[in-house]
Amino acid sequence: MRQLPEADRDAIRLAQDPKFPRLLEQITATGGCAHPVHLSGSTTTVDDTTGEILHHYDTRDEPGERLLVRCRNRRATICPACSRLHAGDTYHLLRAGLLGGKNVPDAVRHRPRLFVTLTAPSFGPVHRSSEQCRPRRNGGTCEHGRPLGCGLVHAPDEPSVGQPLCPDCYDYTAHVLWHAHASKLWDRFVIDVRRRLASSVGLVQSHFARHARLSFARVAEYQKRAAVHVHAVVRLDGPNGPDDEPPAWGTAELLINAVRTSAARVLVRTLYTPAVGELALYWGAQVDARPLRLDGEGPDDDAVAAYVAKYVTKGASDTGAGTDHPVTTWNDIESVPVSGHVRALMRACWRLGGIPEYAPLRLRAWTHTLGYRGHILTKSRAYSTTYAALRAERAHHMGRTDIPNTVTERHWRYVGSGHTPGAALIAAGVAEDIAHNRESACDALQNLGGRPV
Repeated sequence: MRQLPEADRDAIRLAQDPKFPRLLEQITATGGCAHPVHLSGSTTTVDDTTGEILHHYDTRDEPGERLLVRCRNRRATICPACSRLHAGDTYHLLRAGLLGGKNVPDAVRHRPRLFVTLTAPSFGPVHRSSEQCRPRRNGGTCEHGRPLGCGLVHAPDEPSVGQPLCPDCYDYTAHVLWHAHASKLWDRFVIDVRRRLASSVGLVQSHFARHARLSFARVAEYQKRAAVHVHAVVRLDGPNGPDDEPPAWGTAELLINAVRTSAARVLVRTLYTPAVGELALYWGAQVDARPLRLDGEGPDDDAVAAYVAKYVTKGASDTGAGTDHPVTTWNDIESVPVSGHVRALMRACWRLGGIPEYAPLRLRAWTHTLGYRGHILTKSRAYSTTYAALRAERAHHMGRTDIPNTVTERHWRYVGSGHTPGAALIAAGVAEDIAHNRESACDALQNLGGRPV
């Protein structure tokens, strides 16, 4: 007789436990989280006036004497259930900064707003999709004897797209160091946009904050060539942020000119090292800055919010540009399931991480992301709401808020994480059911003329 798989046997064991209904409730409450955090402890709510105990909860009565809570990992490859929740929060965060809501005034929808894309520069010619990969006539060969162009027309999903035409010519060092300084390059870009706006209307640059405020939310995404590029929503407000109207001179056209000028001029210089020298790092030549309009002539606000939210849940492994798990040794790089191009970038990252001058960049710790160490999503303080506020609002909606005039004592400690094989199987089923129900609800809402949220 054929033996059942371990996961099935464990699921049957769990189902026979008298406390299984409560375990299923906990798994469902986490949305089918793939790697829940296990907590042990208690919560007691006491009336501040009378001292009466209004509520007491203790994990000693729970299965395994522990409570499961969401891991809240944003990566779909790690936890599909929590990544969907994170994507939903990101959508509302982005949308509030575009159209208002979540304590952001509706007037922001009439402000100068742009959808901006900034790219990395070229580190060497790569295979491109469609007609872009066709070479010029007599393109010649590089110093290593390889053609400087490709005569094929590649489909967008072909493995060769994004791979160097000549790996020996490709500047892997500059690619890795550009990733390591990308966040600093963005910071200088934002500062310079403010300066361009001020100088273009005759303001002293230090007085810009008295007249206007630049707000943004940006997300980093890996291209096929394993280089990060940036999508951002940029908005111009008055000096107090979304509650203030921008000055009369604050127009989308002026903002576009400032963005394009700053993207072409800002740079970051790396520290000098005998092995590498000093590099000047710039944004790439491909810069896109489109105004967002309510009259249908620009990109749709909801589509922009959904587009950015989608990329927040992607990890490096989703695009083949690295892995979601750190590598700890040189040998680990050889076992990662990536292309030869990405593996060469990881090796370059590890080698550069051994140079003392680059120690502050922590390149070896970020080898799995090819040296990029910034957050996937960042936003300015005044752009819109926060993830913490969205979670608090969700807790309030579900009735999980503190009662007025009471004192709550909490005593919790971490006791583990993850699932047994059987519980993981059950959690995956719960997550799949929730996702299916959500898709059905969104389809029904769209058929009624509404928008999914």
